[in-house]
Amino acid sequence: MLDKTTFILTVPPAETRGAARFRLPAVHMAYRVGGGPHLFRASIPVSVRGGLMGMDNTGFSGGGEPGPFCQEVLRECAARGFTGALLNFTGRAAPPLAAAVRSLGDAFQRRGWPLYVSEAYGECSDKTRVLISSALSGGSLRQRLQDALERYGPGRVVLAVERVAEDFYLPSPSGQGTPLTREELRQRLEERAPQVYFSAELCAHYFTYMSDRSGAHFVLFDDGGSIRKKLQLARQLNIGEAVLDYAQTADLLPELLKEP
Repeated sequence: MLDKTTFILTVPPAETRGAARFRLPAVHMAYRVGGGPHLFRASIPVSVRGGLMGMDNTGFSGGGEPGPFCQEVLRECAARGFTGALLNFTGRAAPPLAAAVRSLGDAFQRRGWPLYVSEAYGECSDKTRVLISSALSGGSLRQRLQDALERYGPGRVVLAVERVAEDFYLPSPSGQGTPLTREELRQRLEERAPQVYFSAELCAHYFTYMSDRSGAHFVLFDDGGSIRKKLQLARQLNIGEAVLDYAQTADLLPELLKEP
């Protein structure tokens, strides 16, 4: 079992200064791959240098050649002093983006830089590190991580911590709940005063309640304690890196950084 987790923060441009106080590696989520594909950049302070490039695929049209896009990524990394990247590409693997992941995986490895990718792109290159979400509404997180380790191999699996707060109707055949804000979760806890339980399988807290209008509900949520349990489980499986969303976890970071 590993003794400690290496934390990486995904940080939007507006939160750069606040996140800096924690002195953790930052993924600057100021980029996206759009039509072309081409690299697009949001407003980001000129002073930002170092850390990692963070990118999603919002607006990607689905076509084009990956070569010029990969060169754009490498040039921007050189200009900003980035030493790695996180590609938060959602949906099924699109062929141009899959090809880009293969090319960037090779290019980043030659430079000694890590390349983190969403699970849909995990098999596009064996030179990437694959993000496995901590959020589950059923099953077992331990089994989920063990399956990922078998699929991708040791050293490639990274825990992507998602702070869950969802309200499910019962029964819930789709397994999809309604996301709750922190204030909405607080209100439900205060108004219902429920008995709160901890699921060792999901590594999350839960409670149930009845509504006169909508019937039975199941609420699943995380706090600092449940996230610490998830990190501990990952360490038991020798998963040593965890990516956390700064906006989701800023209030919990002082507690989490005290782990184990």
